[in-house]
Amino acid sequence: MLNLNLADPAAAPAFVAGRNPPPDAPSGTRASEPPPTTLQAWQDIREASANLVKNQRRGLMTGSWLLALLAVASVAVLVGGRMADQIRRVGLLKAVGGTPRLVAAVLLAEYVVVALLAAAAGLAVGWLIAPLITEASAGLLGSAGARTVTLSTVGLVTAVALGVAVAATFVPAVRAARTSTVLALADSARAPRRTAWLIAISARLPVSLLLGLRMVARRPRRTALGVASIAITVSGLVAALAAHADIVDGSNAARADRLNQVLLVITITLVILAAVNAIFITWATALDAKRSSALARALGATPQQVSAGLSAAQVLPALAGAILGIPGGLALIAAVDPDSTTTMPPLWQLLAVVPGTILVVAGLTAIPARISARRPVAEILQSELA
Repeated sequence: MLNLNLADPAAAPAFVAGRNPPPDAPSGTRASEPPPTTLQAWQDIREASANLVKNQRRGLMTGSWLLALLAVASVAVLVGGRMADQIRRVGLLKAVGGTPRLVAAVLLAEYVVVALLAAAAGLAVGWLIAPLITEASAGLLGSAGARTVTLSTVGLVTAVALGVAVAATFVPAVRAARTSTVLALADSARAPRRTAWLIAISARLPVSLLLGLRMVARRPRRTALGVASIAITVSGLVAALAAHADIVDGSNAARADRLNQVLLVITITLVILAAVNAIFITWATALDAKRSSALARALGATPQQVSAGLSAAQVLPALAGAILGIPGGLALIAAVDPDSTTTMPPLWQLLAVVPGTILVVAGLTAIPARISARRPVAEILQSELA
């Protein structure tokens, strides 16, 4: 390989066209003969490298949007669980003269501070891992330059973090602030809504599925968040599998390695955030259902059945989310790159997504479900009555 420096660099395409052999020229009659010399203009190298960077940027931006949606779901579940523990605090604030607007601002401020700290930590981690995906590709001279964090980048990251925190916290904070002062100070357990058709269906199921189905029905918004979380994660995984299949089919080794690095980073981050989300939802469901679970155990249900019911309350939404995620991932990859034909991942990978998701969710929810189910029944009932 030899780099030629022309007197007129802009004329490189014409120089190449006049000296490259025609496409139909014979390559050589003997194996010992070298192949004909091939020239490539620097403009073509620039376009190929720019296309590589464009694909990396497209993958990172798509993954960032998926992570932002997952973050909203995670923070919403966390805030919902925390608000349930802060109802009495809301009542005390309102009893000493706090207005609903002040109470909502106090509840929002807690998560805004956490969002600012998270944005700072995210900027530091991103600055450290940036060199892994910004190294110069094959055929280019020099390096990608020093890592820089501009004010626009800091502002954008901080704005996204604050937007996620406010979007997930605003509605629960306003609902808590509008709670009656007397009811907030009493902080009594809310009676579950009774649905005749749900009772008729669940009465014929095994005990674990019966408990799980009723937990799902009592918290429809949380169930919807669980379905959305798994669907977003599975969509990202399927899109990554489709992108990897497309890379393997029609790209060189250097391009495949660089894009696979980006896909791997996005996939790992999606899986970690979805796992944290599943654990949050399970723990919040266990806290909400501790009284009903204690009553079920007092009436004869075993701790194993109660813990299995808690896991089933997460597995059922995960099943729906995994099924929705497969067409969602294919639609996502088609929307991200509309100019190319979507390459289908191997069939066995698509078939393994649903059972794999169910097994992972069941494993993640088993530990918090067992911890919650082992708490003594008398302790729970006495604390609720007090």
